Amino acid sequence: MRTSRLGSALLSLAAASAVTCLAAACGTTSPVAGAAYGTTTGGPMAAGSPSAAMAPKTPAKTVLTVRKTNIGYVLATSSGQTVYWFSKDVKGSGKSACSGQCLAAWPVVAGSPSAAAGVRLAAKLGTITRPGGVVQATYNGYPLYTYAMDLTPGQTLGNDAAGMWHVITGPILSAAPAGGAGTPSPTATATGMTAGY
Repeated sequence: MRTSRLGSALLSLAAASAVTCLAAACGTTSPVAGAAYGTTTGGPMAAGSPSAAMAPKTPAKTVLTVRKTNIGYVLATSSGQTVYWFSKDVKGSGKSACSGQCLAAWPVVAGSPSAAAGVRLAAKLGTITRPGGVVQATYNGYPLYTYAMDLTPGQTLGNDAAGMWHVITGPILSAAPAGGAGTPSPTATATGMTAGY
């Protein structure tokens, strides 16, 4: 009987480990906000392999816009997901302080960013390259993220999370329509919500 209990316990542990490994490797099948923006890559591909030949030579493009939310106008992805910056990231360092489990909650805004048509941004857009080769969008020198718990466009549940995650907004962010004749285009500015930004 003792062997049977030990066998059952080991089988349960192995099953739990397999589920954990699969979830980490394959992600989740439930909707996760921003999942399309945060990508990971496997190990390096062998030169000459079919996968290496099909690998993109330039980073994907990502379009950023301005969206009205319950806390005002914020920087967002083209699909409406609110964009955040992390106060532990060092401006202009070319590095992100968010890795591992952090990325499960805060997927990166992946790709080379550009402003949506008619949107003018007050700070510079750029990129960093993360370990593994993922290109992450930056704004004003800070890497950009979405929040996995923001399940619908325009949600801002991650704002001020742990006192370290913040939306990008500001007093000169305009609600004016981008295409209106004689109407100024939206302009995004980063606020000083936390020292350093």
